[in-house]
Amino acid sequence: MRLLLRERIIPLAILLGIGCALPVGLLLAFGHRMVMFGMAVHFVGVGVSALCATAVSLALTIVGVRRNDGRVVLIGTGFTVMSALLAIHGLATPGVIVGMNGVISLTGAATLPAGAAVLALSAAPPLRRPRTMGPLLALQAFCLVTVFFLGLIGLAVPHVVPSVPTPGSTPAWAALVVGAALFGVLLLRALKTYLLTHRAADMVVVIGIAWLTAALPPAMLMTYMQLGWWLGHLFELAGIIAVGVTVAVDLFRTAQSRSLVGDLRAGDLVAQEEAFLGARVRALTQLLADKDESTEEHTRRVAMRAVQVAEELGLAPGRLRELAIGGLLHDIGKLSIPERILQKPAALDDEEFAVIKLHPGRGVKLLRELGGFGPAIHDLVHSHHERLDGKGYPRGLSECDLSLDTRIITVCDVYDALVSPRVYRDAWSHEDALALLHKDSGTAFDDRCVAALERVLAREAARVVRMPSPVLSVRPSAAAAS
Repeated sequence: MRLLLRERIIPLAILLGIGCALPVGLLLAFGHRMVMFGMAVHFVGVGVSALCATAVSLALTIVGVRRNDGRVVLIGTGFTVMSALLAIHGLATPGVIVGMNGVISLTGAATLPAGAAVLALSAAPPLRRPRTMGPLLALQAFCLVTVFFLGLIGLAVPHVVPSVPTPGSTPAWAALVVGAALFGVLLLRALKTYLLTHRAADMVVVIGIAWLTAALPPAMLMTYMQLGWWLGHLFELAGIIAVGVTVAVDLFRTAQSRSLVGDLRAGDLVAQEEAFLGARVRALTQLLADKDESTEEHTRRVAMRAVQVAEELGLAPGRLRELAIGGLLHDIGKLSIPERILQKPAALDDEEFAVIKLHPGRGVKLLRELGGFGPAIHDLVHSHHERLDGKGYPRGLSECDLSLDTRIITVCDVYDALVSPRVYRDAWSHEDALALLHKDSGTAFDDRCVAALERVLAREAARVVRMPSPVLSVRPSAAAAS
């Protein structure tokens, strides 16, 4: 119960409370109150703060260029556009530098949709390692020059820039819908990443995007004489800072979650378990490696295959995380098995196999004693040798007792065991291993899991075939040359 509270209920309460209920509640409760803040408050609070945010956003771009990472450059561009527009919006405050002007309305309405549009492009696959940074830097330069000249012209000749859109008008509603849709895409990406990693930093990104989304309605529908308009500015600045700083910090981690891009896969959790699953999982896999390296390598391959199959079947991010942990730890009970049995250079006799069959139960006992692992992971460890027909071990469970997650682990465990060499037998071929799984589909193994594993392996094989072979430059011998 405490684990459920810590890993599910509390984070969900924080996300819903701070990310959603707080801004929505404030806007509904106080948004329509009439206020008369001095324009200097808007000038300093928005203009100066946004100028600082622009400098931070440009730093993101510099880091992206140095790393040849187009996505980072594009994220930097998105934040630069938002911060620069917001800075012009603040500097155009009537009565401070200039009088009444249209720049303040135009930049206020354009800040969020324009930034969201640029950020939404960051998931494009070609941007991961672009051939050249030229087009991306040109895009950022174009955006900055456009914003600069818009502000310069608007401040120098205020009547040139029309005061559009009018709050609540059709163009304002259109901008609101477009901006909300774009931020919705970013929010779904960030939420998926958080559900995979459970990192506090990724939660901050989700909350920051929610604040940016909450800033849209007051920006498009309210005037500066309503408190909601000012609250929207507060959410906007807070969202830019929360997301921008967190994304910048993520760039310097060994394992990046790339929450705005949303391309983190469950396989990344397996490959870098200490960064994404925690030091406790890493410590246990290291203990298993010290005990028997081949067993640890097997569990890592099974975990990778299991999350790939689960992604193929469309399982939710939370279940992918549990499968990653359960796959890595499914044989953790073998820590209690004598090495003479684990590393025996021959087939096991009946007595030795009886000892091996104890490892699922012992694994669950160990995880319960350690604490911090939920019931779903306990079940994966305890049931990965069960079969649909009830002929598995250690409890002889039947089909109705086995979750889809357990069935996935079972299929991947058997496949990897078959195609891996043993000291007492050669490795089976891929075709023979799949033939056995197909033969027992519907009786011992879940046919959906077998079919999904086959599709995953087929795509993997196709990628290997498409990879270009290295071209070797061979210098002709003297005899051949003559």
